[in-house]
Amino acid sequence: MTAEELAASATTDAEPPAGLSPESRAMWFVKAGQWEAAHDIAQDIPTALGSWIHAHLHLVEGDIGNAGYWYSRAGRKARTPAQIDAEWDELTSVTLAQ
Repeated sequence: MTAEELAASATTDAEPPAGLSPESRAMWFVKAGQWEAAHDIAQDIPTALGSWIHAHLHLVEGDIGNAGYWYSRAGRKARTPAQIDAEWDELTSVTLAQ
């Protein structure tokens, strides 16, 4: 599955595709506009990738300070709200490649 296919699923399907990793499921929920579901998943991913997802979620939410904390935990440079879509593509490609 590609990031484009996951995005298409998130805009047309009621549930994420079967067999996705928790990381990719979280990204599906982000694209589907289900922030709470994505956040619930991200909180349970104790890795740098989980922290990056968590940072992205807080950027989407508009909580820049909290996003900065999570970018730091992920070892990533903080992004801006203007970069949300590009980051979603990049982050989703990473989660799907696991």
